[in-house]
Amino acid sequence: MPAFLVAARRSAVAPMGGAFAALEVDALTAPVLRSCLSDAGEPQVDEVLAGNALYGGGNPARRAALLAGLPETVPALTLDRQCCSGLDAILLAARLVEAGAANSVLAGGFESYSRAPLRLRRPIAAGETPVAYDRPPFMPWPDRDPDMPDAAARLAALRAIDEDAQAGFSVESHARAQAAADTERFAAELVEIGGLLRDSYTRRLTRETCRRSRVLAGEPGYRVLSATAASSADAAAFALVVSHTWLESRPSLPACRILAGAALGGDPCLPGLAPVAAARKLLSAKAVDAGGLAVSEVMEAYAVQAMACMTDLGLDPERVNRGGGALARGHPIGASGAILAVRLFHELQREPPGSFGLAAIASAGGLGTALLLQRI
Repeated sequence: MPAFLVAARRSAVAPMGGAFAALEVDALTAPVLRSCLSDAGEPQVDEVLAGNALYGGGNPARRAALLAGLPETVPALTLDRQCCSGLDAILLAARLVEAGAANSVLAGGFESYSRAPLRLRRPIAAGETPVAYDRPPFMPWPDRDPDMPDAAARLAALRAIDEDAQAGFSVESHARAQAAADTERFAAELVEIGGLLRDSYTRRLTRETCRRSRVLAGEPGYRVLSATAASSADAAAFALVVSHTWLESRPSLPACRILAGAALGGDPCLPGLAPVAAARKLLSAKAVDAGGLAVSEVMEAYAVQAMACMTDLGLDPERVNRGGGALARGHPIGASGAILAVRLFHELQREPPGSFGLAAIASAGGLGTALLLQRI
């Protein structure tokens, strides 16, 4: 049974400590869920699936579902595959629908860097004090577990993608995002929350500004700078995943068929390349050539990572991230993959029926997820 995406919505993306700083993730997410339901005609929902990486447990998907006014009988699940989480939630929803286990699932992701719990390692012996940490381990071998900026810098040196090329990519991402916002390209996908209806990190960026930005990692020539890395951010993004039977009763809704999804592992030391294998797998399975993609949304956690993935997949840069990417928005980890899916859905509405679109994202630990949509 095929699955379809309808009613895709997202909040604006706000930097950590910005407009959404006081909002817990359920309060940030509930308006997005309500907007999806309103767009789809207030349907019954069988399940809510949400990706999240930082919130520290408690199944916040359930809290968001209840705050959005969904019936108490609707179950909710929070899942964590770090940056891939929001896109993985949508793939899991599609598989529930394809298996006949659900007719309609709200799926996506949310993240609040601003409200994420502080992390401490519990002492082992009496008299020891808790030790704070910024991130969990992504590999069982500490000496091989790179911080993400270091992994990006290693990729830059390996692929000879220098600082100037990275800066140019970041400048273009901001320019596209600013032009898209100015022309209301995002109007159909954004939900106003706390008065914010625009991705607030987007700005006029220049190569000179990039050069002056803080060095995160790497050796001269191939360094990763703060201006060529996505900033920590808060956001929520969801879509309604439905069955063919469900969609037949609402033929006027814009929809995209979920042709395929894939999640694969890769080299944990070069996690930025992990989406390449996942994307190749689903493109091959559906006999879709990269040149036949009308539009793609590729995660920009780092400029070098996005550039390498685009090159390896043979994607046309003019058809990738037409409204800018995470370099110009920010990176709300659990929501980022879902934002790609929402953006892809709305970009495909600008293309003729039958057009194909790809979303792809990498995760720490060497994991990649990809989604292939077709406008109907």
